[in-house]
Amino acid sequence: MTTNADQLKQQAAEEAVELVCSGMIVGLGTGSTAAHAVTAIARKLESGELRDLQGIPTSAQTEDQARRLGVPLTTLEDHPDVDLTIDGADQVDAAGDLIKGGGGALLREKIVAVASAKYAIIVDASKIVTTLGDGFPLPVEVVTFGWKTSFQTIRDLGGEPVLRLSNGHPFRTDEGHHIIDCAFDGGIPDPVTVDATLRALPVVVETGLFLGMHPEVIVGRA
Repeated sequence: MTTNADQLKQQAAEEAVELVCSGMIVGLGTGSTAAHAVTAIARKLESGELRDLQGIPTSAQTEDQARRLGVPLTTLEDHPDVDLTIDGADQVDAAGDLIKGGGGALLREKIVAVASAKYAIIVDASKIVTTLGDGFPLPVEVVTFGWKTSFQTIRDLGGEPVLRLSNGHPFRTDEGHHIIDCAFDGGIPDPVTVDATLRALPVVVETGLFLGMHPEVIVGRA
């Protein structure tokens, strides 16, 4: 990642944090762009510009960052209604539909997003696409038992599945699941059908298609 791209992500993150008010329950996204938002929130808490705020992290990685920076945390069990979630995305199309899960936190990210009254997505301009899945594989979270039974359905939908690895071993999400990355040549022609078909498989926990959520998309541009 170039310094310039990181600056654009920071720019978008700081703009999104302007939506945060004192007293809010805020969903804290996962990934390099969302990390800038957590840092900006921590800075405003330290300065006193924000107060009485609690965050709900979408991954162990974000939880560690928030605790290190002194952002107070809570859980969905204690606060099932989230005022605002700020997160990044791997791809965004013109309708505001997303692909997420490049960092492996798609399940928790989607749970928190659905619980949120307002959803802000922060990206740099390179993440804006005409067709979801064009140039980026769709992550699909699956249980560890029988994960390969999903492969034929993925291929029937036009995708090529690959089990995600980490240091030569199957990647594990925070919930202990595997992720299958599905490459669609030229993109996903019908995201709604692909999402519904995959989620109907018993082995599939969730997909990285975030459809119909109508987020406020904030784009960092040069």
